[in-house]
Amino acid sequence: TSFSTPKKKKRDDGMREHVTGCARSEGYYKIDKKDKLKYLNNSRAFAEEPPADTQVRTHPPLAARRRSEQRRLLSSFTGSCDSDLLKFNQLKFRKKKLKFCKSHIHDWGLFAMEPIAADEMVIEYVGQNIRQVIADMREKRYEDEGIGSSYMFRVDHDTIIDATKCGNFARFINHSCNPNCYAKVITVESQKKIVIYSKQHINVNEEITYDYKFPIEDVKIPCLCGSENCRGTLN
Repeated sequence: TSFSTPKKKKRDDGMREHVTGCARSEGYYKIDKKDKLKYLNNSRAFAEEPPADTQVRTHPPLAARRRSEQRRLLSSFTGSCDSDLLKFNQLKFRKKKLKFCKSHIHDWGLFAMEPIAADEMVIEYVGQNIRQVIADMREKRYEDEGIGSSYMFRVDHDTIIDATKCGNFARFINHSCNPNCYAKVITVESQKKIVIYSKQHINVNEEITYDYKFPIEDVKIPCLCGSENCRGTLN
């Protein structure tokens, strides 16, 4: 049942000529390396030859094209959107080096482990978004549990961020009447967020502070910031 296959003839251009007239009907067969190299060299030379009626164009490397595309998108993005969104994205990818330890103002405090320039995002105030009714209930419950410090930050009239039991280092920032940072509410993807910005240059191991801006109440909370223009109370 073995049939002798006729020898395949070669064409003048060096390529193998198919007896059946179609390469698919002859199945798999090996091509000599010499023929393969000859075919590859011919096809590569044909591809590299520019058309006679067209101008030769040189393309920059892929990395350079990507960098230029990123710069173009960045410039168009800054021109049409708020720069706070760009700073917030940069803060997510490159977080500031911070640490919390004992503070001379009150209990724990947040300190910078690297120099921070003025008008930079330092950290986001992270916590649970709750309503005013839930905030009042939790405040009473925290007092019953012996949690004296308040880690609730008001975003607007309806929303409060509670960082008492689920938050980040931002909840350790102490109040100061002469702070080096300030808090700002920004909108990211239709969601309001609280971000701490630097008012001035902050040195290494300098404590990060901002003004709590508590509403004025009859029961005063003493302020221990120790600054020259200290108001004496937080509220």
